[in-house]
Amino acid sequence: MRTSTPARVGQYTALLAYLVFLAFPFLWLVSTAFKPPRELGSLHPTWIPENPTLANFRQAFDEQPLLHAALNSLLAALAAAVIAVLIATPTAYVVARRRTRLAKAVTGWVVVSQAFPFVLLIIPLFLVLKNLRLIDSVPGLVLVYVVWALPFALWMLAGYVRAVPRELEEAAAVDGAGRVRTLVSVTAPLLAPGIVATGLFAFITAWNEFFFALVLLKTPEKQTLPVVLTHFIGAEGVADLGPLAAAAFLATLPSLVVFALIQRRITGGMLTGAVKS
Repeated sequence: MRTSTPARVGQYTALLAYLVFLAFPFLWLVSTAFKPPRELGSLHPTWIPENPTLANFRQAFDEQPLLHAALNSLLAALAAAVIAVLIATPTAYVVARRRTRLAKAVTGWVVVSQAFPFVLLIIPLFLVLKNLRLIDSVPGLVLVYVVWALPFALWMLAGYVRAVPRELEEAAAVDGAGRVRTLVSVTAPLLAPGIVATGLFAFITAWNEFFFALVLLKTPEKQTLPVVLTHFIGAEGVADLGPLAAAAFLATLPSLVVFALIQRRITGGMLTGAVKS
């Protein structure tokens, strides 16, 4: 069925409006990051800075330990992504290949768990980490990030597993390969794009996470980049707008780059999981 011209124009208009809505905060952030203090306090702000400057970036690095905080975020995000993928890959294989009630229950639990708010989870997680003596530690934060990323990673990888033809695994079984050997030598190489995309998604989630890091990390030297960004806001709620925008812009760049690399694979994983073979 062909879409009429007015309907098509309406669709493109709605899409353009949505893109503008999404792009506005980031473009305004970039503009603010390069504005001098005089333009930041202007009653008639402009999109393009009249006298662009890098002073906000220098001030941001002078006032806060951004590089150290970024290193903490990087370590936590990488560790969480690797561990989540290592756990989710064999689990997703079992869920996708075993059409049992338990597998269906696991899939249903994965979907339901995504609806849980952060506030509902933080108290039990805090108590568990307290008993493990992992409060105010990067390993404890990594453990929380792994728990939070696992449901989506499992669901996403299960879609990629279902896209792998069973005939390849059956042929490996005929040649004498066991389940583990089949998963490592046959299925895993075909899942490589999905594994990479899932790992990068888990990395983005951990890199941008704020709430868990704010509650669990109290020592300034252990805080992650999103938490350190709040230090540009004074006790009375007044923000040091220029350095805050500059630091937030730098903190956003890794997420934008990574998402640009994996957005097609994420969409592919969602569509693959929605198609029943």
